[in-house]
Amino acid sequence: MDITTQKPAAPPAPGPAAPQDKRAARGATRPGDRIFLGLSRGSGIFVLVLMAAIAAFLTYRASIAISKDEANFFTSFEWNPAGSPPEFGIAVLAFGTVVSSVIAMVIAVPISVGIALFITHYAPRRLGGAIGYVIDLLAAVPSIVYGLWGALVLVPNMDGLFSWLDEYFGWTGILEWNGGAPRSLFTIGILLALMILPIITNVSREVFRQVPRMHEEAALALGATRWEVIRMSVLPFGRSGVISASMLGLGRALGETMAVAMVLSPSFDISASLLDPGGGTFAQNIASKFNEATVMGQDALIASGMVLFVITLLVNGAARLIIARRKEYSGANA
Repeated sequence: MDITTQKPAAPPAPGPAAPQDKRAARGATRPGDRIFLGLSRGSGIFVLVLMAAIAAFLTYRASIAISKDEANFFTSFEWNPAGSPPEFGIAVLAFGTVVSSVIAMVIAVPISVGIALFITHYAPRRLGGAIGYVIDLLAAVPSIVYGLWGALVLVPNMDGLFSWLDEYFGWTGILEWNGGAPRSLFTIGILLALMILPIITNVSREVFRQVPRMHEEAALALGATRWEVIRMSVLPFGRSGVISASMLGLGRALGETMAVAMVLSPSFDISASLLDPGGGTFAQNIASKFNEATVMGQDALIASGMVLFVITLLVNGAARLIIARRKEYSGANA
């Protein structure tokens, strides 16, 4: 019996590339693609140029003020740029800004994450939608309204909380209350927490909604409880998003102006207790003193604004590093 060996057919010779493939290889050639590419690139360059211009302006005006300052700009508790010689420092402002923002974050982040988890994984659809709608409304409330509410409602009703903190935690010295008006950094922290809570909640809610359903179903199939599903699947997936949401809220807390100016009783002194009235923040000091300031006073305020600008950049940079170190948990890599 003759057995004929069949040779495989030779592959077809490569022909000329299709017009679409050539256009894809060359990049975007359609007018719409070129316009969109130019607009996107121009927008990115514009943001960088704008940031550089702001930094240059702040640095120039701040250098003029600091060169004439007879006190230590970073450690002095004095603020008298109109004096002869001018003396001013940011120690009190930096302390008040950081402390009030930290208090706000400690209060707002756990509550916001809890609300977001309740809306997305526990509440019925209608109830979750109603709560989400209310949270969205809180995000739209102007700062001046929060300030009025804080001055007329929050401050007069803080005596009970301050008395309780003093009774049980006054021995620490940090939460000791001497009976003064509750216009303190602690009150400001509570007010800022209410203001940043909608921001953190809304972003966290949208991140938790992006968790792949198969991850949760796989955990349930293995016998996990609802909390174990959240702990093993939802929170690791949304960790980077929660960090980003927290940084957005922290940015507003650091730069909040009118609400703080209406509630805080400013003074250039640092108290050991967070419940004692007094203190100040960068934004509050700029808002309350800029209109009446001399040219030297405006330069001094701009110098304090430069420090706030640097703090904000450092906070955002730290957040980017944290997210980069935990990128294996981000939703983009799930």
